[in-house]
Amino acid sequence: MKVVAFNGSPHPNGTTAMGISVMANALAREGIETELVQVGGKQIHGCIGCMECSRQKVSCVLQDGDIIAWAHEKIDEAYGVILASPVYYGGIAGSFKSFLDRLFFSSPGFSYKVGATVTSLRRSGGISVFHQLNNYFNLAQMIVTPGIYWDVIHGNSGEEAKQDLEGMQILETQGKNMAWLLKALLTGTRDWPAPPPVERKWTNFIR
Repeated sequence: MKVVAFNGSPHPNGTTAMGISVMANALAREGIETELVQVGGKQIHGCIGCMECSRQKVSCVLQDGDIIAWAHEKIDEAYGVILASPVYYGGIAGSFKSFLDRLFFSSPGFSYKVGATVTSLRRSGGISVFHQLNNYFNLAQMIVTPGIYWDVIHGNSGEEAKQDLEGMQILETQGKNMAWLLKALLTGTRDWPAPPPVERKWTNFIR
């Protein structure tokens, strides 16, 4: 059983990566592997709303669409997904937001997988990003891992983040809870398979 963690920070060894490692270690103790995928720092175009991925059932028609196709493969291999981002002006890091918009819009393969988040920052704005990341899970019919508090850690570096003892505990607990949820779902769906997909009804409110 595997979890894929997407690091949206441009610093592969920074505070956000530290947060992922705390969750990954908790998952490893339960026999669950975490594959880390570095997204931050890559040049990723924002979604242009062309809808071609929906019409043609392709990953993305933009020139950098191969990164989306590659990420789809990672998702297909995993039972759980971790989204991790630093806070930039009270929001998700820009290139990571572009990546997530295109990834989630173009893929139906997230349904009933387990999701968890990591948010890192120096001072304020963490709850806003936490909710933004979880919106992707909710709209993709994923199951959000329960936690004891918002998944936010503080620090300008991984070493500073270690001093946030409450934040470390929150993420470690999140990792334990994610492991439990993954195992419970794997066992339960043998007798109770997930509901079949529904055909979406689209309503425009401006006539």
